[in-house]
Amino acid sequence: MVAIAIVYFSGQGHTHQMAEALAKGVETAGGTPHLLRITGEQIVNGRWQDDAILATLSTADGIAFGSPTYMGGIAGQFKCFIDAASATWFQQGWKDKIAGGFTHSGSPSGDKQGTLLYMAINAAQHSMIWVGSSEMPNPETGVNRLGSFMGVMGQSDLDMSGAPAKVEPGDLESANLYGQRLVAVAQQVTG
Repeated sequence: MVAIAIVYFSGQGHTHQMAEALAKGVETAGGTPHLLRITGEQIVNGRWQDDAILATLSTADGIAFGSPTYMGGIAGQFKCFIDAASATWFQQGWKDKIAGGFTHSGSPSGDKQGTLLYMAINAAQHSMIWVGSSEMPNPETGVNRLGSFMGVMGQSDLDMSGAPAKVEPGDLESANLYGQRLVAVAQQVTG
């Protein structure tokens, strides 16, 4: 059975909801999802540390990277994780694993493309195989409503009231379908 690790940071809960939807898609396609949330507590003296997460990533068939888009790029907490994975890079520990990415921001653009490009470049440096989204934008269902093919993008209107995070249903379905795609491609790659 194909295992897809979903490693992500979520500041307000939106990216977490997208990670959960992606995990459901992995399960729907017959894969095993591993939700691995990056937290601030894992960062000590500016360095991210969590050997259990790195061990899970090393055994997965594929990795989906997730981060909100803050100020046109990945969240600082997620960058700490990426930097800590440089030891894995040096050993080429993720070579030939499939990779994908997802992000969320409060505005329709929010420069989310920059976040996905950063993730794809990181995957390329690890010699991974990047998998984009294959869903055509569908205004009726909201699937890929933001027109992203590099990975999955989500957007929610800013809500400063403290209400629970709410992600558009079409964005969650986009993440679900992306999870299914990651399993299908991983099955092709692993034979």
